[in-house]
Amino acid sequence: MCLALPAKILSIDKITDMAIVAVGDVKKEISLALVEDASVNDFVLIHVGYALNKISQQEAERTLQIFAEAGLGGGGPV
Repeated sequence: MCLALPAKILSIDKITDMAIVAVGDVKKEISLALVEDASVNDFVLIHVGYALNKISQQEAERTLQIFAEAGLGGGGPV
Protein backbone atom coordinates (compact mmCIF):
# COMPACT_ATOMS: atom_id res chain seq x y z
CA MET A 1 0.00 0.00 0.00
CA CYS A 2 1.35 3.41 -0.94
CA LEU A 3 0.22 6.50 0.90
CA ALA A 4 1.15 10.13 0.58
CA LEU A 5 1.33 11.71 4.02
CA PRO A 6 0.68 15.33 4.94
CA ALA A 7 3.66 17.01 6.58
CA LYS A 8 4.64 20.47 7.76
CA ILE A 9 7.81 22.08 6.40
CA LEU A 10 10.13 23.00 9.27
CA SER A 11 13.14 24.23 7.31
CA ILE A 12 14.36 24.53 3.73
CA ASP A 13 17.85 24.35 2.26
CA LYS A 14 17.48 26.58 -0.83
CA ILE A 15 20.78 25.38 -2.30
CA THR A 16 19.83 21.68 -2.37
CA ASP A 17 16.03 22.19 -2.63
CA MET A 18 15.66 19.84 0.35
CA ALA A 19 13.46 20.37 3.39
CA ILE A 20 12.99 18.98 6.86
CA VAL A 21 9.34 18.13 7.43
CA ALA A 22 7.39 16.79 10.39
CA VAL A 23 4.48 14.41 10.72
CA GLY A 24 3.71 14.36 14.40
CA ASP A 25 6.98 13.67 16.21
CA VAL A 26 8.65 12.16 13.14
CA LYS A 27 11.01 14.39 11.15
CA LYS A 28 12.32 13.54 7.69
CA GLU A 29 14.40 15.13 4.96
CA ILE A 30 12.56 15.35 1.64
CA SER A 31 13.05 16.89 -1.79
CA LEU A 32 11.05 19.95 -2.87
CA ALA A 33 12.02 19.51 -6.54
CA LEU A 34 8.40 18.82 -7.58
CA VAL A 35 6.78 21.71 -5.70
CA GLU A 36 7.04 25.40 -6.54
CA ASP A 37 6.91 28.17 -3.96
CA ALA A 38 7.08 25.97 -0.86
CA SER A 39 7.87 27.86 2.32
CA VAL A 40 8.52 27.09 5.97
CA ASN A 41 5.21 26.30 7.76
CA ASP A 42 3.52 25.18 4.52
CA PHE A 43 1.91 21.74 4.46
CA VAL A 44 2.79 19.30 1.69
CA LEU A 45 1.89 15.76 0.72
CA ILE A 46 5.03 13.61 0.81
CA HIS A 47 5.68 10.27 -0.87
CA VAL A 48 8.94 8.33 -1.20
CA GLY A 49 11.06 11.29 -0.19
CA TYR A 50 9.41 13.92 -2.38
CA ALA A 51 6.83 16.61 -1.72
CA LEU A 52 4.10 16.12 -4.33
CA ASN A 53 2.06 19.29 -3.78
CA LYS A 54 1.08 21.88 -1.22
CA ILE A 55 -2.11 21.43 0.80
CA SER A 56 -3.91 23.55 3.39
CA GLN A 57 -3.43 23.01 7.12
CA GLN A 58 -7.10 22.02 7.35
CA GLU A 59 -6.68 19.35 4.66
CA ALA A 60 -3.53 18.03 6.39
CA GLU A 61 -5.26 17.78 9.76
CA ARG A 62 -8.37 16.17 8.23
CA THR A 63 -6.28 13.58 6.37
CA LEU A 64 -4.25 12.70 9.49
CA GLN A 65 -7.49 12.35 11.45
CA ILE A 66 -8.84 9.91 8.85
CA PHE A 67 -5.56 7.94 9.00
CA ALA A 68 -5.85 7.77 12.81
CA GLU A 69 -9.46 6.60 12.62
CA ALA A 70 -8.38 3.88 10.19
CA GLY A 71 -5.67 2.76 12.63
CA LEU A 72 -2.83 4.00 10.42
CA GLY A 73 -1.14 6.03 13.13
CA GLY A 74 -1.91 9.09 15.11
CA GLY A 75 -0.48 12.46 15.68
CA GLY A 76 -0.62 15.41 13.44
CA PRO A 77 1.60 17.93 11.87
CA VAL A 78 3.69 19.92 14.31
